[in-house]
Amino acid sequence: MKVALGVLAGGAVTALVLTLALDGGTGPAPALGPPPSSPSPSSPEAAAASGGAGDGVGGGVAASPSWDGKVKPLGDGSTSDAGPQPHQLKAEKLKPGEKPPQFVVFSWDGALENDDHLFSRFRELAKTNNATMTFFLSGIYLVPDRKRNLYQAPKHPAGSAAISFPTDEHVKETLAQLRLAWQDGDEIGTHFNGHFCTDAGDAGGGSTWTVEDWKKEIDQAYAFVANWRTNTGFAAEAPLPFDYAKELVGGRAPCLEGQKNLLQAAKSYGWRYDASSPGEFQVWPSKADGIWNFPLQLLPFGNTQVLSMDFNFLANQSGSSTAGDPKKYPAWEKQAREGYLDGFERVYNGSRAPLFIGNHFETWNGGIYMQAIQDVMETVCKKDGVRCVSFKELADWMDVQDPKVLEKLRHLDPAQSPDWPTYLK
Repeated sequence: MKVALGVLAGGAVTALVLTLALDGGTGPAPALGPPPSSPSPSSPEAAAASGGAGDGVGGGVAASPSWDGKVKPLGDGSTSDAGPQPHQLKAEKLKPGEKPPQFVVFSWDGALENDDHLFSRFRELAKTNNATMTFFLSGIYLVPDRKRNLYQAPKHPAGSAAISFPTDEHVKETLAQLRLAWQDGDEIGTHFNGHFCTDAGDAGGGSTWTVEDWKKEIDQAYAFVANWRTNTGFAAEAPLPFDYAKELVGGRAPCLEGQKNLLQAAKSYGWRYDASSPGEFQVWPSKADGIWNFPLQLLPFGNTQVLSMDFNFLANQSGSSTAGDPKKYPAWEKQAREGYLDGFERVYNGSRAPLFIGNHFETWNGGIYMQAIQDVMETVCKKDGVRCVSFKELADWMDVQDPKVLEKLRHLDPAQSPDWPTYLK
């Protein structure tokens, strides 16, 4: 089977065709704990990402209803150890014959709070709908444009990126949302840094990166979070309430490229999952190279299927244009919303395989995809048996299940609803 896949590249969307293949690889669980390769304040990667901007120290602890200020500052004070993250799913092993929860994971690539304020909009929406989500932060969104040369992308000159570096104000606003998101129970994953895509015409895109290239990119993703205070010179902003060396356990590669070498790199950091696979059916996840494989999935789209991400609907509706015919917006919005909901109903009333939905904070085609996602979240997250969670929470749940039970679940077709007490006895 083949499927059209839209690829984001600096605001444009191109289309390509992917041949689908299911990956049923399994392996041992990766080691947990702080990644051995993550940069310390004295490492070369951290030094490259600091640049000596300002004295980097200062600022008090921001008041917050869920944060009492009893935290341990880390490094230059950009991050801190605030204890266990609140509002996390309690991972419990299924009892014999118990019907699995219906997990839904909403995830966001980039995670910048800009003038559209979509980060704050959906963070608040999740709170009101009993949901936690995954925000895949692009590391350079904590690097202001004036310090862009701190970023040294693999196979590119210093300061290069396929996405825009933010303003000082947008860095501050993004930091504020990251703090609140973590306190809400949301996961801060990574979308890496410069968003270089071979399929969008970049000869040095992620599909060309070696394992060492990915490690260089990952080290900088850690460092931009761990050293934002030094990099920006901001003194008044509160630290992020987490240790990114422990918080970061997975990501999604830009344009879903380079997963083979990425997985080899990710293993050395103790990552627990990867969300970079495209084009898989709605089936229960397995492991690839010892890491949970949480792919984008195929959802109903007319007489065919489309990947479960906003720009894939866009690519099938308005092609390479992010501002198509406004007269078609209502129909396109309805089509996107129904595609997500049809995919949800298929597994909710069937195999209960987790549903993975990917998004960008964008106003493409008049913002119709943002409204479709809002409608879906408001519709599904409070249904009986549904758990809208982050990828990290799902990994927690998968890790405590009986491997034999998970293997039986993987044999179910998406719409297949067995007699659960008998099937999982």
